[in-house]
Amino acid sequence: MPSGPIRWLFGDQLGPHFVDDFLDEHDGPVLLVESRRVFARRAFHRHKAHLVLSAMRHRAAELGTRCRYTRVERYRDALAEADGPLQVIQPTSRSAVGFVRTLAAERDIELLPARGYVTTREDFTTWAESRGRRRLLMEDFYRDARRRHGVLMEGDEPVGGRWNLDAENREPPARGQETLGVAEPSWPQEDDIDAEVRDDLDRWERDGDVHFVGRDGPRLFAATRAEAVAALDHFVQHRLPAFGPHEDAVMRADAWMAHSLLSAPMNLGLLDPLEVVEAAEQAYRRGEVPLQSAEGFIRQVMGWRDYVWHLYWHLGEDYRHANRLSAHRHLPDWWRDLDGDATDAACLADTLSDLRDHGWVHHIPRLMILGNYAAQRGWRPDELTDWYHRSFVDGYDWVMVPNVVGMSQHADLGIVATKPYVSGGAYINTMTDYCGGCRFDPKLRVGDDACPFTAGYWWYLSRNRVRLQGNSRMIRALGGLDRLRDLDELVAQEERRGSGPP
Repeated sequence: MPSGPIRWLFGDQLGPHFVDDFLDEHDGPVLLVESRRVFARRAFHRHKAHLVLSAMRHRAAELGTRCRYTRVERYRDALAEADGPLQVIQPTSRSAVGFVRTLAAERDIELLPARGYVTTREDFTTWAESRGRRRLLMEDFYRDARRRHGVLMEGDEPVGGRWNLDAENREPPARGQETLGVAEPSWPQEDDIDAEVRDDLDRWERDGDVHFVGRDGPRLFAATRAEAVAALDHFVQHRLPAFGPHEDAVMRADAWMAHSLLSAPMNLGLLDPLEVVEAAEQAYRRGEVPLQSAEGFIRQVMGWRDYVWHLYWHLGEDYRHANRLSAHRHLPDWWRDLDGDATDAACLADTLSDLRDHGWVHHIPRLMILGNYAAQRGWRPDELTDWYHRSFVDGYDWVMVPNVVGMSQHADLGIVATKPYVSGGAYINTMTDYCGGCRFDPKLRVGDDACPFTAGYWWYLSRNRVRLQGNSRMIRALGGLDRLRDLDELVAQEERRGSGPP
């Protein structure tokens, strides 16, 4: 009989960096727990449920006799059968950490530090405390991380003499083209485990045990380490060179553009972010990828992704409830159901439909279409955070709390982002190719053909004028309200529209 501890892995701790040390040092099993109750509590996207269960079951098959895989209603049911001491790598949500700490009062549990991030929590704390009274800025954190890990550096200076090449990565959609013209992502091939997962999800839904949002379809994201590595290699070779310039652009007929689709396997723990960063850097140093694309992608991975992880813990439990713009309207059913057919606004309709079909859209539709519209409507940030968590295949509590509450909804009045990410139809007309085929006119703010984003932008500013007037970056925008002769008519129009689909 094996002796020693059991390494209990959560469903987003599936890569070798979460278990290889244990397998080398101990003969005890690895424990993975599949709980149906997780899916019964809230309606997750069907693609997300499939991906998580497929990844867990594939990992169990890979580990073979070294894995104890249990399918239960509650986690406690599986843990009650796990004799002996447990090892647990810090989970990624506050609720899971609280659960582990409760168990630790009842039995022998060793809580190990978090893994799967470039910067440790200790290093982040040291950096944050070194700021003194200066506010935390992602750009400063990113530069510190690059120095510590020697990424894209020449001695003490950044490669190319600049830390940030954002200014070169804001090109609009390629005009005269329907797509960006790069190779499609590397798609995984489903197998018998995927078929079993699909059958189980179908049966659970038929039995009324669970309910999903979104549509079923072929699995699009890596569920195994081998698939994740193949997706990384394919992206770096075929798609990363084109990533930078158009990373902020949106094209209706090109849902993937040159984005990596690696956030899902990274957030499942199948890829270590530092290996992702190193792959991009080495491609640049071999002359295969331009600096602007390598730097832009690396900033997303070791800059923003890590920064959001640390903010989740640094800002405290109460941060998720921040609502300093008093946004109290509830999310409407058409939004919760991902019903793109409910609206005539081309950008909204297409983005919701893509999310319904894939469980994923890239960061600009997330922020400047979905998040922008929700902020303009004054929807509750806590409900929106939960919606993002459930609706996106790469959505987890630690991802969405800072991203939605802070960056997208500005519900913290500037702790995470220095200004609200709201815009009118002019931005969407510039950075997407939606407006030409839309019945709404991005230049109009009042009337039947008025763009809901253009009208919503001014409604948002009018509604939040007092709260935002202390923000120096908003002075010019707020001043524009005084030049609108039709502001009263616009406000009345948007109040009538409320949360209904435009």
